[in-house]
Amino acid sequence: MPKHGKAYKKATENLDTQSRYSLEEGVANALQAAYAKFDETVDAAVCLGVNPRHPDQMVRGAVSLPHGIGKDVRVIAFCKGEKEEEAKNAGADAAGAEELVQKIQDGWLEFDKAVATPDMMAHVGKIGRVLGPRGLMPNAKTGTVTFDIATAIKELKAGKVEFRVDKNGVIHAPLGKVSFGPEKIQDNLVSLLQTLVRLKPSAAKGTYLRKLAVSTTMGPGVKIETASVRRMVE
Repeated sequence: MPKHGKAYKKATENLDTQSRYSLEEGVANALQAAYAKFDETVDAAVCLGVNPRHPDQMVRGAVSLPHGIGKDVRVIAFCKGEKEEEAKNAGADAAGAEELVQKIQDGWLEFDKAVATPDMMAHVGKIGRVLGPRGLMPNAKTGTVTFDIATAIKELKAGKVEFRVDKNGVIHAPLGKVSFGPEKIQDNLVSLLQTLVRLKPSAAKGTYLRKLAVSTTMGPGVKIETASVRRMVE
């Protein structure tokens, strides 16, 4: 059992971490349990009824949260010619072709997201071992490999969140900051769940949205009762 400090214990003394709350109560309780001196990030953990070991049950995608995530997202774009200028005008923190690939090969990684035009993917593939493990590899399924480079950049800057089910069938995704307040966090969570339901694999059987919890960076996980949530989003 992990040991918690006095601040954690005080913040959670009126919270039953084993109970399952309604969506509204769960989000409110998670925010109330935040105790750090900084504006903590609020995260969701969604357990899905899928087996990721089977390719036809892999869940991967992206969602544009209505209220963003409260973070300044640094985006780079792999593109050339007119698309490079288009990317810079859309707010890309860096844009380029082979020279940008080389810069990353030399160790530069000061960015949070990457997009690419399809014609650049052969070059981007050279740094796949660098980008892939860090979740930075552009992918058509998440809308980050596209010729509409400007839209992709603007969406990421506005708080578009990418997600991928892990080996245990769980999706982890940020929902914003504690300072957003419960209503905005609820809106973002519902948008995430609606997207997950839309991406439900046809091979998935039984209950799809199995478990749901919300937590802040330093706070406890607050469990949310899934039956009522399923009725809202399915």
